[in-house]
Amino acid sequence: MMPTAAKPYALPGHLVLPEPKLRFGGDPRDAIDVHPLRGLINHGPFSRDKLSAVSDPIRLAVIAPQGGVKRIADLVHELHQSHKPRERRNYLPDFPGFSRIFGVRLILPNGPTSIELPAALTTEVQHSPKPHAVLAEALTRSLYALRNLRHDFDIVIIYLTKQWEAGFQELATEDFDLHDYLKAIAASEGICVQIVTDTDTGALGYFCRCSVTWRLGVALYTKAGGVPWVLADSEPGTAFIGIDYALRPGTGTENRYAICCSQVFDAEGSGLEFIAYEAEGIKLFGRNPFLRRDQMMKVIARSLAIYQRKHAGEFPRRVVVQKNTEFKPYEVDGCFDALLHTPNVELVHVQQSCGWRGIQISAPRKSHAYPCRRGSTFQLGDYEMLLWTQGNLPDVTRDGRADFFKEGKGIPDPLLLVRYAGTGSMDDLCREVLALSKMDWNNDGPYDRLPVTLSFAKMLANVVKRMPRLEPRSYAFRLFM
Repeated sequence: MMPTAAKPYALPGHLVLPEPKLRFGGDPRDAIDVHPLRGLINHGPFSRDKLSAVSDPIRLAVIAPQGGVKRIADLVHELHQSHKPRERRNYLPDFPGFSRIFGVRLILPNGPTSIELPAALTTEVQHSPKPHAVLAEALTRSLYALRNLRHDFDIVIIYLTKQWEAGFQELATEDFDLHDYLKAIAASEGICVQIVTDTDTGALGYFCRCSVTWRLGVALYTKAGGVPWVLADSEPGTAFIGIDYALRPGTGTENRYAICCSQVFDAEGSGLEFIAYEAEGIKLFGRNPFLRRDQMMKVIARSLAIYQRKHAGEFPRRVVVQKNTEFKPYEVDGCFDALLHTPNVELVHVQQSCGWRGIQISAPRKSHAYPCRRGSTFQLGDYEMLLWTQGNLPDVTRDGRADFFKEGKGIPDPLLLVRYAGTGSMDDLCREVLALSKMDWNNDGPYDRLPVTLSFAKMLANVVKRMPRLEPRSYAFRLFM
């Protein structure tokens, strides 16, 4: 029943959620901000005062083309300087220098951990009928050479020059992507890598050095073992599990989805580890894969073991499982088989395409110049909810009042959240998805469209399918960033 004061054009069930807060280093009562970069400047990273968080200095190894080590040395020097933004000025703060933000230094040691590939490689890549194979082999040899010096560095920077661009991908017959291939090879050896390029959009060629140093600085700190920020308002005892699938290249149609990746996060949104499960006989409905009951039970049970190992053997009081396809009844049963000791289980399908749009009306018959607010929700039914994770977000601007839309233009699509199990509030599920969309430590933006549970699981799946061997163990997510 509508209140008497309600307008006939008002939509029922509409709510705008407040922007989730993040927690940084220092006093937990004060070190809070909705802006990830401003919070780092004012309070430092969350892991700053934690024991054995990050080594000081962070030692960088290098693989580069002939003469390229100097360019990486210049990049490291840039990271220790201050920079002013030349783009997104209403959002992006000045970069004060890596050491001032994170409290540790970056160094490029002289010696065998800096490898320059011969100049002849460029000619060979440009004239080979299989340039991706030539380039991949040369870079793999270099990574294996660094494997024997593992105690002399923390992160490997791989410099890919645009002169090698012919070898970056081969999708026609071999489904090859050099970026994912290098991540897979390095992760198999337990090595964190940071790939940089000298293209116009790469770290060595992009025009806004402030943007580059922010993105690269946060990524390097995280890959060295640091935690930049966590969620400030979280429910203790909650585990978030994101599930996605990998299309293994070169297999038959009936068994193409062979790898399932499950990424585990705790209540604060910190990525713990993930498991990759190699399954056979996955059921396909259209192009979407679904696990059998026993397969889903194994995936969730192994994910639960990661949480317990990180929390002194305790079972989570609540588990939220998210995936980008519906939950079949046998998948629901498999989840509950694995979570017998968890009193509260939420199974949520996060659907990216649902056909809805939303605009902000600033006056009768007049739309606002910016989209609807990020955090807008609209309940469609008892178990379905629209959530706009993209949208206008004045909270992160310099004065906290000006309009700001990260994507720049367009009308953002909402996510459709469909719950297949659980008894909590749908608003709470939306709050958590909105909060988890701020937990990607691999960029400098205020949010992503997807919660990190699903965006990381997808990224991990794309890399894992290229790993030369898949071992039955958990992996640190920072190896794949």
